[in-house]
Amino acid sequence: MPRPITAVIHNEALQHNLSIAKQHMPNSKVFAVVKANAYGHGIEHVYPSFQTADGFALLDIAEARRLRTLGWAGPILLLEGIFSAQDLQDCLDLNLSFTIHSEHQLNWVEQFSRAAHFDVYLKMNSGMNRLGFHPEHYQAAWERLNQLDQIQTITHMMHFSDADNQRFGESGIDYQYTIFEETIRDLPGESTICNSAAILRHPELHSDTVRSGIMLYGSSPDYPIHTAQDWDLQPTMSLRSEIIAIQELKNHDSVGYGSTFIAEHAMKIGIVACGYADGYPRVSPTGTPVLVNSIRSKIIGRISMDMLAVDISHVKDAVVGSEVVLWGKSSNGTILPIDEVAASSGTIGYELMCAVTARVNFINQE
Repeated sequence: MPRPITAVIHNEALQHNLSIAKQHMPNSKVFAVVKANAYGHGIEHVYPSFQTADGFALLDIAEARRLRTLGWAGPILLLEGIFSAQDLQDCLDLNLSFTIHSEHQLNWVEQFSRAAHFDVYLKMNSGMNRLGFHPEHYQAAWERLNQLDQIQTITHMMHFSDADNQRFGESGIDYQYTIFEETIRDLPGESTICNSAAILRHPELHSDTVRSGIMLYGSSPDYPIHTAQDWDLQPTMSLRSEIIAIQELKNHDSVGYGSTFIAEHAMKIGIVACGYADGYPRVSPTGTPVLVNSIRSKIIGRISMDMLAVDISHVKDAVVGSEVVLWGKSSNGTILPIDEVAASSGTIGYELMCAVTARVNFINQE
């Protein structure tokens, strides 16, 4: 019998969340972002649910090749563009679009001698200061691309740093959106600016293509201002395990490495087959929520490599084999939001999803 920890991928929830993105941006093409192996879900697991997207966006050519192998013939965008001149041949062979955010990428495209008709996304650094051409250099980069026979279309691109909240007490998008619009005003071409936070919080923005990422996977991009439930997003990954042992504690008994938890009274704890080698954060403190037989409880003590402990004193029917949900949805439908678990662990839902390790069994479920 395999170890009882499983990551359940919910197909209907994936489809539902994609429909929410389309509802918020009905006049835009919606690209499903599947970078980082679809935020830890597995590209092969999510692909059947995302085939109604207008395109896919990711980072790695290897992941793009997986999508083509699965049968996707539509647009695929490499969000960080090419990493070497040799990548252009793969873009040609696989019919990939790609971002251009730097001088050296521009040079590689100019030097590419084979016949091609690339669709490229020219990225502006409008204030996030990660990738892209500064506004004062953007038009010159556009003009260089526009002169090339191997370029078919140029889409204007930027990325918001604060679409999920305010920036310095003011709107988190205005300072970037204004400079972006001013810079591209006289340049032809479509634009893509909206990530999940902008899709949900600023549907009034004009974005010919939107890049829908974390919202597709049931996590709120602006938690705790809004929960996933506020946005009508459904959990797409449920990390489930079981109790494999039960211990009866007396007053002053300790639990786990470092004796970080000391019982203040008699209690019963369940030992769960899940640890940091499965991707559950070692830093998650006592009090981090879990579900035991669909009843809310909490983790106690330090997370081990392969196990963790939960309080089952109040879960009267808890036995060896009882279901434990680390995040997501229980077998009977009770939900433990991943954002709540992440907040308790000092991180975000994105990281929890991406951190689930290869030794966890993944299954699809409607």
